[in-house]
Amino acid sequence: MARSFVSTEMLSHAIITSTTQAPLSSNRRVKSACSMEGLLNDWLWHQAYWFPPGIGWKDMEVDMEVEGDVGQGRARYPMPRDLLVTLPLALCFIALRCVFERIIALPLSTRLGVKDRIWTEAPSIPRLEAFCKQNNRQPSQSELVGLARQCGLSQRQIQTWFRHRRNRQRPSNTRKFCEASWRFVFYLVAFTAGLASLIDTKWFWDTRECWNGYPKQPVAEAHYWYYIMELGFYLSLLLCVSVDVKRKDFKEQIVHHIATIFLIGFSYCANFLRVGTLVMLLHDSSDFFLESAKMFNYAGWRKTCDILFVLFSVVFLVTRLVIFPGRMIYSTMVESLDYFDPFPGYFFLNALLLVLQALHIFWAYLILRMIHKFVFQGKVEKDERSDEESGDDDEEDDEEEWPEEGGDEGCWGRSEGKGAMNSKSASLADHCVLNNLTHRRSSNSPWPKAR
Repeated sequence: MARSFVSTEMLSHAIITSTTQAPLSSNRRVKSACSMEGLLNDWLWHQAYWFPPGIGWKDMEVDMEVEGDVGQGRARYPMPRDLLVTLPLALCFIALRCVFERIIALPLSTRLGVKDRIWTEAPSIPRLEAFCKQNNRQPSQSELVGLARQCGLSQRQIQTWFRHRRNRQRPSNTRKFCEASWRFVFYLVAFTAGLASLIDTKWFWDTRECWNGYPKQPVAEAHYWYYIMELGFYLSLLLCVSVDVKRKDFKEQIVHHIATIFLIGFSYCANFLRVGTLVMLLHDSSDFFLESAKMFNYAGWRKTCDILFVLFSVVFLVTRLVIFPGRMIYSTMVESLDYFDPFPGYFFLNALLLVLQALHIFWAYLILRMIHKFVFQGKVEKDERSDEESGDDDEEDDEEEWPEEGGDEGCWGRSEGKGAMNSKSASLADHCVLNNLTHRRSSNSPWPKAR
């Protein structure tokens, strides 16, 4: 009886202790979450970082009836929570892109005459296949010697096998055409819609109006969706960067996409919408010329491609090297100080715009260099930034027969069915601000050089 009483008493004590400790642990979690939220509010969302002195987040939460530049009807101030819709929107863009490329772009590529080159298929060699799966790179010289010894082949044959396998993984012209056509459609629609929504506003013609009344500037519904759609599109580009055609400036593309997303997101939260819409419109103005030039380049329409490339170059150089620094950056750095005192958001915005301008100068240099070769040499021998995948720097003859050395001919045989269906292998580089800016055209010979 004593043992039973003691065990029952101990059990009841344990139950009481556990029931009292459970709310305590729950309270600790709640306090921890509150402390994290307080830390974010004090550091990340502190109003002194985002707005001029005397303005806070509460001043930006009032809807109001407005007429005039923002359009007649209900308007609101931008808030960070508005950007939450951009992630599902990016996923919708990805799904829409898949449907567009399959239903529209693919049949269009056939009608325009896009042809894909047929690459020689490397024979199946288990040891070499295993090396590719484990390392996902080209073998070094020492590894080449070891593989040649293990497979009983010459180093020349091993190199040829890796080259043929790599060529089979290169993106086809059809795939690149579909990617360019999707971007062309978005840029054209975005530029047209953005121009229609901004052409009647005061700040479109006078950049000083971008700062009149800042930051208490309500945003119209059309400008809100212009921002959201642009940000959602660039998020979709960043999510798809690992499966899109990889080019030699793959790292620059990643940096560009991230900087663009930060710039659009920050300018929305800090209500730099007026100057932000002008910057986006400025960049969209040349992008659709570039993507259309690429489309016709892949289709082999050389004259049309050349005309569009010239138009792209002119628009790019004027908008990125003249209007952008002379109007946009001057307005954000100089004109804005007539309406408010500098604050951290002011410096961060201008820092991002200066980084963007540095990229403009770099890409403009590549374009001008390519134009110089085209004008004075009559052609571009090699595109500094081709549409081929990164790592495919060597342009060796992929249509050659397998080398015959020793008794290896019985194992390797001769390559058959070699030939290129695509008589045009010129490539147009692509990279542009807020979406892969500068693209340059290359005019390489369609047939491999004689050995």
